[in-house]
Amino acid sequence: MIKLGIHPINWSNDDFHELGGEISLQTCLSQMQKAGFEGTELGNKFPKESKTLNTTLGEYNLELISGWHSTYVLSKDLESEIKSLESHINFLKEAGSDVVILAECTRAIHGSPGKALEFDKFDWLTVSEWERLFRGLDKLAHFALSQGMKPVYHHHMGTVVQTKEHIISLMNNTKYLQLLLDTGHLMVAGCDPVEIYDKFKNRITHIHTKNIRVHIRELAMKNHWDFRTCVSEGIFTVPGDGGMNYLPLFERLKNDKYKGWLVVEAEQDPKKADPLEYALIARNYFYKNLQ
Repeated sequence: MIKLGIHPINWSNDDFHELGGEISLQTCLSQMQKAGFEGTELGNKFPKESKTLNTTLGEYNLELISGWHSTYVLSKDLESEIKSLESHINFLKEAGSDVVILAECTRAIHGSPGKALEFDKFDWLTVSEWERLFRGLDKLAHFALSQGMKPVYHHHMGTVVQTKEHIISLMNNTKYLQLLLDTGHLMVAGCDPVEIYDKFKNRITHIHTKNIRVHIRELAMKNHWDFRTCVSEGIFTVPGDGGMNYLPLFERLKNDKYKGWLVVEAEQDPKKADPLEYALIARNYFYKNLQ
């Protein structure tokens, strides 16, 4: 059974706190509930204590779906990485989640204003660094599985895993790691999300749904924008808006009896794109096309 969730980044940005910084957590959660979503992922304004978080989400009939965990396999020792992951997993489990999102953030530039995105770069790392990344992430994934969690990898623009080639290489060189399919980041990277789904559907256990505005992507490439500028200028939007036809993906999910979450994670400037309005656009699109 497909469950529908939405990310608080649609209201308050986790990387750029000035985008939606004035929006309260209560406003965010009440609008998630009003739009008809069942769950949410962690955001920077959420309570840091699991019991308080459970109580807060319960007031709005929302489940905790998951939460992002930055890994530094390339720059820190594996023992400390496992300890850091263990702490995060314990928090997620206490709050009722069974999915942990991993993303390698060594040399990441998506949170760095002024650092232009490189849309087609493959050679971020040396051969030995790729091998270290594969081994390290798979050990973290194996540990997460031993704790009853699904370890899903979040490819992301501005990180060392952003292109189709990166994702294919990562999946082909790991055994335990699962994949978070992020439709928006794939399209910004110039990749068809359905192609990645078809190739790795047996390892895709979590999905972030966001659309893109193609003309904004073209401007971003032409003008060498950083990630913040891309977001604030509206490169991302929700399903039901933007340039991707989701129907081929939805048909596959129904035919394959996908049982995970579909999470709307379409960061925009809330002063330009009202979060509730866009949450309703996405929810109505799901209602119409996922029956």
